[in-house]
This record gives sequence, structure tokens and C-alpha cells, in this order.
Amino acid sequence: MLKLENISKIFPGVKALDNVSLSFEPGEIHALMGENGAGKSTLIKIITGIYQPDLGDIYLDGKKVVMKNFRDAVSHDINMVSQEIQIIPDATVAENIVLDRIHQFRKGIALDWKKMNETAAVYLKKVGLDVAPDEKTEQLTAAQKQLIQIAKALSSKAKYILLDEPTSSLTAYETSNLMKIVRQLKKDGVAVIFVSHKIEEVLELCDKVSVLRDGKYVGSGDCRKLGRQDIVKMMIGREESEESLGTLNIREEKALEAVDITTYGQFDKISFYLKKGEILGFYGLVGSGRTELAKILIGLEKMDEGRVLVNGQEAKIRSIRDCIEHYRIGYVTENRKEEGLILDWDVGSNISITVWSRICSRLKKISLSKETKIVDEMIDKMEVKTPSTRSRVGNLSGGNQQKVSIGKWLAANCDILIIDEPTVGVDVGAKAHIHDLIWKLAKEEGKSIILISSDMPELVKLSRRILVFRDQRIVGEIDSLNEQKRSYSEISAEIGKYLA
Repeated sequence: MLKLENISKIFPGVKALDNVSLSFEPGEIHALMGENGAGKSTLIKIITGIYQPDLGDIYLDGKKVVMKNFRDAVSHDINMVSQEIQIIPDATVAENIVLDRIHQFRKGIALDWKKMNETAAVYLKKVGLDVAPDEKTEQLTAAQKQLIQIAKALSSKAKYILLDEPTSSLTAYETSNLMKIVRQLKKDGVAVIFVSHKIEEVLELCDKVSVLRDGKYVGSGDCRKLGRQDIVKMMIGREESEESLGTLNIREEKALEAVDITTYGQFDKISFYLKKGEILGFYGLVGSGRTELAKILIGLEKMDEGRVLVNGQEAKIRSIRDCIEHYRIGYVTENRKEEGLILDWDVGSNISITVWSRICSRLKKISLSKETKIVDEMIDKMEVKTPSTRSRVGNLSGGNQQKVSIGKWLAANCDILIIDEPTVGVDVGAKAHIHDLIWKLAKEEGKSIILISSDMPELVKLSRRILVFRDQRIVGEIDSLNEQKRSYSEISAEIGKYLA
């Protein structure tokens, strides 16, 4: 048994954990839940030796242990799959999988690459990832990198495995496969600590759930006896609203139009339009072309043929700077860590970076008073939990980082927003806030939004029209959603037909 007694952890300006006691048993899948900033990530970092508690003790099989670093945790048969992608881009898939025990593959002064690749292949097969062990990881997708992290944890043969938002980047198929793996770990007597914001996923997979709120332990329960609203109430102190958001004031004018977009070997004559005041959904499996098309629209990827029109006029977009300054287009990336934020910078600078050119004096100096006003407004609007605007954004919880990533584009006051996976890795409270914010941007401010999401309920709830992607093509369109006459089951079934 892994037992935590009276664990407390204090960071400057915030008490991340306050007298938390929990235990995790072999052969049990134990969910750890709570809002962003509740203390979940801090707790698992303490379990894995990344942080040390300021107060409290950790016991393994009745014996007190002190873990000074992650290597100590691994030596105690504890391993973790981090929410953040933590792989070495220049290393091969195999090297990343066996990294924690690479010394076992030494052959004299060299490495036994054959044995390493064979070992990696076994765990790649277990997680259902079809890539070569000797392939470099740099060009792989976020979902593929996440599966490599899971393969790495499995290869360690740990007795305690912590999974921090393991399905946030995975498709439905990959998630189903992961659940099979976790259930097998349970049969093998492994204790699995499963951190997730996806309540249905927790209720389907886990035996027990424990909830933290504001760094304190709220309670635990048997997943067989709990419902969604029970867990929500433990997490946020109230039940969530499931009411429809209503209809949008969509105008007939086109805010953005793509005409015969072609990139050789990928897209062939892709066309679509986005009306003013509309939320247009992009749905499809990972790799279907949704994000890739968005990056072509904003100039991050090359377009070989075709045209992009903004407000009826042909646009020449070669960079994000062109998007903001000339066409008032913003892009919230799905990969906030690598593309959306500068983690070593503070919260304020990450928010204001999109408006620096507007608040500079003739001498190219940023007006601190204007910057402070914009940053404070966005922190308030996005409900970002941070000790200070000068706090390092990399120290915030995943959900608060996502709010900053969205907030910087709201600060730029873009007319067109492309929002890619807006609620990946955020809790139910933050998700509702982000949904409400996106809706108000379209409803009250007349923004035109392309919403890319793998979360079908989210897409159906917010989008008034949905384009379905498969194999770099638009294979279907779901219209008439603004009239609110169709049920979720009807819409999801129609989407499923296009993907079959």
C-alpha cells in the first residue's frame, strides 16, 4: 500500500496542499479529481519525488520513505505518465521508452540497439502505436508522443503507476486501448492512480475516486455508487448546468472563406466558409486534417494552390503577425506548452504579447500602464488563478495555462478566432467557463469562430454547423443546428456515419 499522511506543500503566495491524507492499494484503479489548481498535480509530483512535502510523510508497505527525486521514486517501483509531453525530440522512440533504465542496455561501452529496439517494440504493440522503434520522435503528433510516455511507464514494470490526464491527446480508439491496458495492470496487482477531468471516463474505468478542492481533501467514494453530479458537486460545490446555450445571431456575410485549398500530397481542393457571428465546428479523428488545415489558413503551413478570403477580400497570410495586424485573426493552439505559451515568461507577458505593437510608443517602448490594464482585464475575464501577473506561467496548473493561452488572443480583440481543443486538460468548472466565454464571443460580440475539438458533446453544444474531416478531406456537413431541433444522439449518429 502507498499511504500519504498529512501532506502539506506551500509555494510563494499559495498553499497548494493542506494536510492531505490518502492511500492507494494494489490491484485498484484510484481516480484523483478536482478543479485546476486543486492540488492534484502537486500531490503526484510529491509521490514521484519531483517535489518534497513541507509537512507530512509517505509510507510504502508500512515503511516510511523519503524520495528526493524521480529516480528515487523509480527505485521504489513508482512511475508516472505526465500530463505534459516530456520526451527528448532528438532521441529515437526506443531511447525515450527505456530512458529510465537505459543502463540495462549497455554492451561494453556502446548500447545494444537491437535489444533496445526489440524491447521498445513490445511496449509499442501494447499501447497500439504503429511507429518504428528507431524513428526520431520530433515529428510525431502529440497523441503519438503521449502513447510513447505510456509505453515508457509500462516498460518500467512499476507497482504504482500514476497517469496524469493520459487521454487528453488520444482518439476514442486510443483511449479504449489504454483502458484495456489499465484494466490489465489492475489484474496484475498494480496500483493505478488515474488523474482525469473526464468524469464519464472515471466512472467507467475506476474503482474509487478521491477529490481535492483548494488543496484540501474533500472525500472519497466508490465509483459504482456515484453519478456524474455527485462528483461534480464534490469538485466545485454545486451541480453543473446542462441547459442548452440557445441560438446565435448568424449573419449571411462570410467572415472567412477557403477556396480550393491544395497542398501537394495532403489536401486537394478543400473549400468551406465561416459566416459572421457563427461558431463552425471541425470534427474528425486525430490526423484527419482539422489542425493541419487551420495552420494553412494562418500561414504556419504552406499552401500550394487556392485562396483565402477575409470579409470577401483575398488575403495574403504568411505569418501569425499578418493574421493579427492585417486580418484580425487569432489562433488558439491545441499544444499550449510548445506553441501557445512561453513557459519561462510571466503571466502578464504571455497575455500582452499579442498587443505589444499596439501599446508601444514612438520610441518602441511598451506602455506599462496600458499593458497592466489589458492583463488585469484578461485575468479577471478568464478567471486565471495566479499569485501575481509576474508569476511564471509554467508554474500554473494546466487549466490556468489554457486560460492564459486563450486570453492572449482575446486581448488582441480578433474578429475571427480559430480555437483548437479549447478544454483539453481542464476541469468541469473551467470547461463550463470556457464554453460560456466562447458562446458570448459569438453571441454578444459578433466574433466568428472555428472550433476544432475531439470532444463531440462540446462541439455539438457550441457549434451551429459542423464540418466532418477524414483523410484530409471534408466528408460531411451537419447543418441546421442553430434551430435547436435535433438531439445530441441524432447529431452524433450522423457524424458517425461520415466517419464509418
